[in-house]
Amino acid sequence: MKVLLGSILLAFGGAQGAAQDSVTSIDLSDPRYVAGAAMLDAEFERTVDETILLTEIPAPPFGEDPRAEAYLAMFRDTGFADASRDEEGNVLALLPSGAERGPVILVSAHLDTVFPIETDVTVNREGDRLTAPGVGDATRNLAVILAYARAMKESGLRTATDILFVGTVGEEGPGDLRGVRYLMTQGDYAGRVKAFLSFDGLDPEEIIASAVGSRRYRTTFRGPGGHSFSDFGIVNPMGAMARTVEELYALEVPSDPPTSYAASMVSGGRSINSIPDVVELQVDLRSFSPEELARLDREYLAATERAVVQENARRLTSKGELTVENTLIGDRPAGGGGGDSAIAQTALAAYSAHGFAPEFSAASTDSNIAMSLGIPALTLGSGGTEFGAHSLDEYIELPREDTLRGMRAGYAAVLALAGTPPEQD
Repeated sequence: MKVLLGSILLAFGGAQGAAQDSVTSIDLSDPRYVAGAAMLDAEFERTVDETILLTEIPAPPFGEDPRAEAYLAMFRDTGFADASRDEEGNVLALLPSGAERGPVILVSAHLDTVFPIETDVTVNREGDRLTAPGVGDATRNLAVILAYARAMKESGLRTATDILFVGTVGEEGPGDLRGVRYLMTQGDYAGRVKAFLSFDGLDPEEIIASAVGSRRYRTTFRGPGGHSFSDFGIVNPMGAMARTVEELYALEVPSDPPTSYAASMVSGGRSINSIPDVVELQVDLRSFSPEELARLDREYLAATERAVVQENARRLTSKGELTVENTLIGDRPAGGGGGDSAIAQTALAAYSAHGFAPEFSAASTDSNIAMSLGIPALTLGSGGTEFGAHSLDEYIELPREDTLRGMRAGYAAVLALAGTPPEQD
């Protein structure tokens, strides 16, 4: 019998023997896999129903509690009596291996969506298509990892390593990865996670093996303000903001590693006939490279300071000078082992065994935090297709056989990382 991905566990310091670098084969006749795959098939419609149920519970960043409570109840109904929520609000359900406080394989999907609480999230189902804001990103994956947990629990599956199933809060936008950040650095399982899988997106032919880092700022320019006619000539926060944007867009950034910036939101002013006293600018800075991101960060902050100096030098300061305050409102670290890492090769083997041809990519997901801590991590798709993520017209298509193939591939990857107890070798 071929080894079902046990070598990854060994690379993390498991108890089965000498470590190996990667896994090159998957045995789909392994009884552990066969039993789980059969349950995924038998309960396919249940996962669709659970996708609908969860989607119709609004879950904006910092407003995930109702959905989290429903998700917690689902785990408890599945047999995870000790499922709980941590202090940050994440939902946790542990499938123990029997080892006392040993390493943990963490399998996650995020609870939040980008949509405000008042958004109509009613799901319209037409055959294989489910249409609703947030149905794909990433509500569908909550139902999928619940299905994995149910299949393992009800089949009496034993693994060499604990598996912690998690619904995380705060993955989207202003959440700034707060759920997984707490989980990995302060929560009860901090220091025990040996591998991290995030299911985010449906495409089984994309394996996110590197993290796109981002730094997000709210830059506030303040001045004395005044009448647009009688105070003409005094310093204007709008002028400094405009110079900052101009300087930002004059910056040259590499295409390899991919690096980008965007001036994305601006607000301020009192009336059309007033010189504003406050103007706010929000920017998004991104890169595959921690070094390039740090350089871009420095250059942007320097540009804001220069813009204020120039505005104060060019216009009147008799009523007061212009100032600037940069507030960091998002900090997602870059990193990751890329496609050559052992964990990436394991996932590649699992998905390839199911007929997919995955390509490695980089993105900003919950995996960023694990990658930045040096913990092997990936973000995977769970099967089916999705369209219009982050739009009101978002929908997913879940044709049974193709979707099940993706679900089984993800299930195989989870088994891979959890490993086989020695007596089952």
